[in-house]
Amino acid sequence: MFTQPATRSGDRVRAFPVRLPSGARYWTVLDADLRVVPVADSFLRQVRFGRDGAESTTKSYACSIALFMRWCTATGRTWQAGIEQLALFMTWLAHAGAAGAVVLAGPGADPPRGARRINAVLAAVRGMTVHAVASGEAAGHLVPLLFEVADDRDLPVEARGDGGRMAWRLRARHRVRETETPVSRAADADIAGVIAGCRSARDRLIVLLMARAGLRRGEVAGLRRSDVHLLADSRQLGCGTPRAHVHVVRRDGNPNGAWAKSRQPRTVPLDFLTVQAFDSYQLERMRVPEAAGSDFVFVNLFRAPVGAPMRLDAINDLVAAASRRAGVSPVLRPHQLRHAFGSNVADAGAGIDVIASLLGHASVASSQVYVHPSPARLRSAVDKVPSPRPVPERPR
Repeated sequence: MFTQPATRSGDRVRAFPVRLPSGARYWTVLDADLRVVPVADSFLRQVRFGRDGAESTTKSYACSIALFMRWCTATGRTWQAGIEQLALFMTWLAHAGAAGAVVLAGPGADPPRGARRINAVLAAVRGMTVHAVASGEAAGHLVPLLFEVADDRDLPVEARGDGGRMAWRLRARHRVRETETPVSRAADADIAGVIAGCRSARDRLIVLLMARAGLRRGEVAGLRRSDVHLLADSRQLGCGTPRAHVHVVRRDGNPNGAWAKSRQPRTVPLDFLTVQAFDSYQLERMRVPEAAGSDFVFVNLFRAPVGAPMRLDAINDLVAAASRRAGVSPVLRPHQLRHAFGSNVADAGAGIDVIASLLGHASVASSQVYVHPSPARLRSAVDKVPSPRPVPERPR
């Protein structure tokens, strides 16, 4: 293994959160002198405010772009020159540790970043470059270095253009092949254990909304009481959707930082088990006077500040604590509960369009991971094939 220390100033390029006077928040990139990197900041502001992207999206992009700028600084390149040598940056991503040293790891060493993470970093860098070219901050010759023209024959049928005619698109030149792995879902037995390990009706309802309705952690924390319709007929509330359901709506400025990732509002039906959990939680919440004035569904009931909206990390903590009490190892993460819902809906025979609608995916391609057949479904298909029967001989 060969190791060469990186330039110190390169190590100090970082992602940084910004809060505007209006209360809106996004992430940017600072250089070693704590100055904003203009090309990165312009792109990240466009993602957040021009495209209505989530704050968490700008955080992910900022962290990725900071890695690229760190490598450029450490190797004495401008960012434009770094784009021209993006294959070298990919090598650095695959073998350099978090400390920023240039490390060539030999056989047996675990790579510091997987293929999926590397591709995510490259996507952010490409986005920044295209924005810089479009806004006149960089020369146009950088775009052909990142993309090649390709047809749409390798896309899923749902993602192709109408009319059956072949369309053309830009395809990224730099990409690491990702090994296709099953979605990380929570087992049904583990979910039942986590529910049993919850110590309050509130916590049980949170787990059920993720595992039985597929809500994201941020969507659960951002639910308002007006979003919950538990009546058989909600027309008196101005809602034409029948039976019990919740409305998932993106809202800016939530004090707990909750954010619905989907731009478009969606309606998610609730089963009887989840409705019962809502009833139990309502009785529990009524015993806490400080919670009465909050429009948020989930508030602090057992720790200060009582009555304040629950924070996102509190949802992680309660799922982890319930997992440990149930003896589930490794402990579950909130997104695994959502994955379990998507997989169960697919196993029940729902189409990919239904899965995408329930989970709030903007593209059906995001739902494709749930329709891969499980080993149990493959075994069931083989078992249904009839055994061969002897063919009667024809009379001569």
